[in-house]
Amino acid sequence: MTGHRSFNELRKTMSPVRRARNADATRAMIHDMALHELRQARQKSQEELAAQLHVGQPAVAKMERRTDMYVSNLRRYIEALGGTLEITARFPDTEVTINNFSDIADESELLLEKS
Repeated sequence: MTGHRSFNELRKTMSPVRRARNADATRAMIHDMALHELRQARQKSQEELAAQLHVGQPAVAKMERRTDMYVSNLRRYIEALGGTLEITARFPDTEVTINNFSDIADESELLLEKS
């Protein structure tokens, strides 16, 4: 029977090139995540998130399936996961952070269940 080794022990035996390749792959996976994958990576259930957002679990499920939504709803979702939402426009020569989205959202935008 072989002993179990932790991932940190295994990582120590990897070459620097392999560790760098793994780090790049991890960054790429994190860079492109659907909302439900982000929620799962943050170890939250739809029920937990719904409670924080003061909506029902079906509203969270619906939000995760949407391809278009209000920025304010997306901001609330990300903040409920413990993050912050930043909108950045990328151009060939520069990046611009868009900051004219109100921190105080219109009440009609906050009704996730109606979206």
